[in-house]
Amino acid sequence: MQRNGRGGFAALFLLSLAALMLAISLAVSIGEIVIPLQTIAEAIANRIFGASFAIKPVHEGVIWDYRLSRALVAASSGAALAVTGSILQALLRNPLAEPYVLGISAGASTGAVAVMILNLGSGVLTLSAGAFLGAVAAFGLVSLLAAGAGGGTDRIILAGVAGSQLFNALTSYIVTTSANAEQARGVMFWLLGSLGGVRWPDVFLVAPVAGGGFVICMFHARALDAFTFGTDSAAALGIPVNRVRLILVGLTAVMTAAVVSIVGSIGFVGLVIPHAARFLVGPAHRRILPATALIGAIFMVLADIVSRTIIPQQVLPIGVVTALFGAPAFAFILYKARRPV
Repeated sequence: MQRNGRGGFAALFLLSLAALMLAISLAVSIGEIVIPLQTIAEAIANRIFGASFAIKPVHEGVIWDYRLSRALVAASSGAALAVTGSILQALLRNPLAEPYVLGISAGASTGAVAVMILNLGSGVLTLSAGAFLGAVAAFGLVSLLAAGAGGGTDRIILAGVAGSQLFNALTSYIVTTSANAEQARGVMFWLLGSLGGVRWPDVFLVAPVAGGGFVICMFHARALDAFTFGTDSAAALGIPVNRVRLILVGLTAVMTAAVVSIVGSIGFVGLVIPHAARFLVGPAHRRILPATALIGAIFMVLADIVSRTIIPQQVLPIGVVTALFGAPAFAFILYKARRPV
């Protein structure tokens, strides 16, 4: 779409924004109790603008206490994961880079589970803080392993796989040895990705993190363009390579930790969505980043709808749904990456 110039990109952006609003509306409408879109609009007008539409209390409760907050968390999480994937793919110059491949998500999961089950921090550490510390520890370990192996993007990916296995094993060990049956079932469901328990405080955590992270990334769009040609090229263009890389990697850890601490591990979003955005709008990150955020948000909201409706009277972990769509796309990317361009 980049070939159509600014007008084509603006039209695509507005279309994507409208699609996101429609997806959120459908997520609020669809469920065991079907709520008309008009009722949703009236409920929002009553709460935000002080209107006085007559709405059934059960509908208002479902909208405000359950579905709207869930849809907003899904959209924010999808946008955050997709943007972090774009950042890492640019920094590492590897089409397979994403927070889960690099072990950041596995470390965040270990930190969160340690707080949940082991009471790490004796009540001082929150779930989000534990996830953040775990994400930082995982990426630090992956960086050390990659540096010891001689550096290079391929070494970082391999070190990330090793780090993911290590932290996944630690998570399993904690759950197996320290959790009771009920805790283990809840944690394992959460680790596969769950939006079932999200409420408005979760919106107020993940939405600012996703929005703030996106703004910071947009300020570094030119630097990300330069990184795609290598660190030497970026330095030649006047980019402070070490400082920018530190900021963006730290931002990736924060955004991933915030998402994992609320919804658990949801794979493939950060891997597949940046490639779809790149195909639609071209290689420039001032266009990739908005497209990635919007497509990621839409994808996650739609995946949540599928997870709640595909099996009657049962909710699938959202990570299962994203994997069903993401795994074939990952296989295609892997096959394409092995062939010379």
